[in-house]
Amino acid sequence: MLYWLMKHIFLGPLLNLFFRPKIIEGAENIPKEGGAILASNHLAVSDSFFLPLKLSRRVTFPAKIEYFTGKGFKGAFQRWFFSGVGQVPIDRSSASAAQAALDTGVRIVREGKLLGIYPEGTRSPDGRLYKGKVGVAWIALESGAPVIPVAMFGTDKANPIGSKMWKPYPIRIKIGKPLDFSRYAGLSADRFVLRSITDEIMYALMELSGQEYVDVYAAKAKEQPAPDADRLPEAKAG
Repeated sequence: MLYWLMKHIFLGPLLNLFFRPKIIEGAENIPKEGGAILASNHLAVSDSFFLPLKLSRRVTFPAKIEYFTGKGFKGAFQRWFFSGVGQVPIDRSSASAAQAALDTGVRIVREGKLLGIYPEGTRSPDGRLYKGKVGVAWIALESGAPVIPVAMFGTDKANPIGSKMWKPYPIRIKIGKPLDFSRYAGLSADRFVLRSITDEIMYALMELSGQEYVDVYAAKAKEQPAPDADRLPEAKAG
């Protein structure tokens, strides 16, 4: 109930008013029922708000556990807010915790729900598309669900990294055709298979978003000095 109140009463109308989000391609690729994985590029925190806003079905995104463990009024508000927008807490502080997060993803999909996931693992530091982590492939094989690539455009302009304030900017979304990996059924323990699937997903995202691809993990790239701002690329909606 809280999810739908946030979407239609509290938050959704404001987001629609100031950002005019719109699916410009591929809305028909979202299944009307059944589990599926929505694998998106990740430009800003707001990605997790705008995609569910434009879909008739509920989307569940994993979110870092820190959003759900804060104390005091701020902590309580964060728990209420992130639960309300359809996010579930995950702990990635250890190998066992990371596996539990993947298991949660499989459970969500097997329940016939839409799971939103960011293969890059974290926001792009410069607008480029970075190497995907294999967790998305493992969830796909364990659940048997299709992977649907999603490209977000403009969220990094509406919600710039490091800024606490959002500013009006048109948000556009492209949804690609479902990717079927049933040919790899039973091979979720094979790292080469997982890497191959993940690379196929990232290639689909690159084509859909128009972003430059970087064969490095985004988290690793964030540890390096930032490139010249004048040379930063951006995703183009076309």
